[in-house]
Amino acid sequence: MPRSLFLIFNHDITPVQESDARSSLGVKQIINMPPDLKDLWRQIPPDLPEISNYLSPVKDWLAGEAKKNDYVLIQGDFGACFIMVNFAFKKGLIPIYSTTDREVAEKQQLDGTVRLVHNFKHQSYRKYGV
Repeated sequence: MPRSLFLIFNHDITPVQESDARSSLGVKQIINMPPDLKDLWRQIPPDLPEISNYLSPVKDWLAGEAKKNDYVLIQGDFGACFIMVNFAFKKGLIPIYSTTDREVAEKQQLDGTVRLVHNFKHQSYRKYGV
């Protein structure tokens, strides 16, 4: 049965992530959120005491588009991820996240500050809750 991968995260999928999704997960189609929902996901107001209602448009989109056993890549705000992972499980979807290898380069600046450069390289996908 062909599966789709729905993207609920702040970045564009990299070619390495896309290739891995197709080979290791067997997905045939990768589906981005519409631009307005992507903006909503990227800009979750930090002063909201509760965000479940704020995320309703994302839930509605996912519920209307995804089919049972489709994958959902969920990364971003910790609370929003928790809510969307639970929502995905309730809908019979498979929530996943991307694991990365992280490299940090530190360089002393002339003014005494330290500049950090972080490089992230996709390693694999991992299912939430396993």
